[in-house]
Amino acid sequence: MAQIARERPEVLAPAVADPAPLGLCAFALTTFVLTSTYAGFFPAAASGVAVAVALFYGGVAQLCAGMWEFRRNNTFGATAFTSYGAFWLSYAAILIPGTGILTAITPVIHQALGVYLLGWTIFTGLMFLGTFRLNMALVAVFGLLFLTFLFLTIGELGPSTGAHQIGGYLGVLTAIVAWYTALAGVLVSTRSPFQLPVFPMG
Repeated sequence: MAQIARERPEVLAPAVADPAPLGLCAFALTTFVLTSTYAGFFPAAASGVAVAVALFYGGVAQLCAGMWEFRRNNTFGATAFTSYGAFWLSYAAILIPGTGILTAITPVIHQALGVYLLGWTIFTGLMFLGTFRLNMALVAVFGLLFLTFLFLTIGELGPSTGAHQIGGYLGVLTAIVAWYTALAGVLVSTRSPFQLPVFPMG
């Protein structure tokens, strides 16, 4: 019986493609759509479309990327993508009228959103620390995202329109760097002769 077990071929788990470019693209596009209105590039009313993007791309797609990172045994990627996917789903839930959340917090909306964003600022700061042995591209993404959340938090707790606008500019820059990092991963996967450096660390 032991010999049969030894002779039985190993069952190999199917390979899983790198989900990081998907997660980064979902994060980047949703962040761009929302923060570009804070920056004043588009009318504030245009941010309503962010609800749909937050639900399906920033939310569901990014959450799936996080689950696939678990499959690849990537704790950092799994934690980041799953958490930010849940962030976008929760943000959409706040804005969808049927949930009643926005109506309930309207009397204290700045304090409520400020505490909400403060929590995500703290979480992003923790994730930023986790990038120091990965690559400079991710250091830039999470460093900029930390500053984005920080200024948006100040904008709500202040409240301060100026802080909101700075947070918007930082958010757009965060999205651009995240898209860059995602493209770098796609180019590696396709063995493209043209590659983008991400500057690995340690």
